[in-house]
Amino acid sequence: MPFSNEELLAFAQSELGEQCILSCSEPDGILTLEVSPDHLIDFVGKLKHHPDFQFTFMTDLCGLHLPEQKGKELGVVYLFHSWTSNTRIRIKTFAPIENPLIPTMVTHFNSANWMERETYDFYGILFDGHPNLVRILNVDEMDYFPLRKEYPLEDQTRRDKVDEFFGR
Repeated sequence: MPFSNEELLAFAQSELGEQCILSCSEPDGILTLEVSPDHLIDFVGKLKHHPDFQFTFMTDLCGLHLPEQKGKELGVVYLFHSWTSNTRIRIKTFAPIENPLIPTMVTHFNSANWMERETYDFYGILFDGHPNLVRILNVDEMDYFPLRKEYPLEDQTRRDKVDEFFGR
């Protein structure tokens, strides 16, 4: 049975309370909520088992590094799909880079296992309760996380990129 983003938002506000929804938007028509990590697992469980919404498929999970957001530098974005209504919802949660701890989604979706390992491998986000949080694509000896924005994008010693060569 189809439902609107307004109905879904009203449900989220009633379940979480307006103070637990840190932001709300609708890019491309997909309801996007920012939820604190403390309420994430409980809320997703309610979305999954709700008789009308039934968000039973986790489409994607990906990491973010936003160094300009102090106290919320590392984040995870989840995309869930309801097969019964062909509706999607995007949920974001953030953690400080000093303590990048977010609860594991494996409790609700087994498919989160490898996606969380990949996110840990590239961003260093620790998923609390994950059954086997180890590097999956990079070598174990790496002491950094390659997708964090901690290094310049270009080699600063290259001479072919100097502005004087381009009349600037």
